[in-house]
Amino acid sequence: MKPVRGAAGLAVGLLAVDSVVGLAAAGVDLWVASLMDQVIADPSSVTEAELNGADVIFAGSGLVEMAARLAAIAGFLFWLFRVRDNSEELSPEPHRHSRRWLTFGWVVPIVNLWFPKQIVDDIWIASTPGRVQGVGLGHARRPGLVWAWWLAWLCGWLGGNVAGRLLFAGDEPETLARAARFDVFSIALYWIAAALAVAVILRITAMQEAGRTAASAGSSPSHPVA
Repeated sequence: MKPVRGAAGLAVGLLAVDSVVGLAAAGVDLWVASLMDQVIADPSSVTEAELNGADVIFAGSGLVEMAARLAAIAGFLFWLFRVRDNSEELSPEPHRHSRRWLTFGWVVPIVNLWFPKQIVDDIWIASTPGRVQGVGLGHARRPGLVWAWWLAWLCGWLGGNVAGRLLFAGDEPETLARAARFDVFSIALYWIAAALAVAVILRITAMQEAGRTAASAGSSPSHPVA
């Protein structure tokens, strides 16, 4: 089995960076929304230079936020591949999805609504110490923590899509204010998802490290029990 603490530390660190960047982006969103409200109330109270500056800062914060999000996703996937390898050693039962879906499952439309959760479910179940063999990974009880993480991620993703559609729907102050506030909502959901993702990472990592330590000592408590 491969050690997973390093991969877990990288994933957790990148998720923390993404959360800090999200906090800054939410501050920019609220500032832009307030500025748009000011424009709506009294257009002459905001200069053209202020509006141009707000556009640049708003767009820049969005790009930084996107870069941080992609880095966090990359770190999570690196960890996910590592624990998937270990889970296949810990349990002889096949996973519901092949390894290629660890990546494609996030981007293929429709199936990206549930494939990643099923992949994490199977890894968690296969890594659980003392699991009884014979109960297929797809039929075992699903961990509630994974459910909570996935629902928060889906809600944040949907909120981000709504914010993006509003942003590109037009450049009127009302539309921009709504887009900025929707982005704050999606960022808050992403914070929750990130915290739950860290909990999932730490739990699976702890189970696999315990199994790796036991295996190196000559015992295997984390392998399925017949």
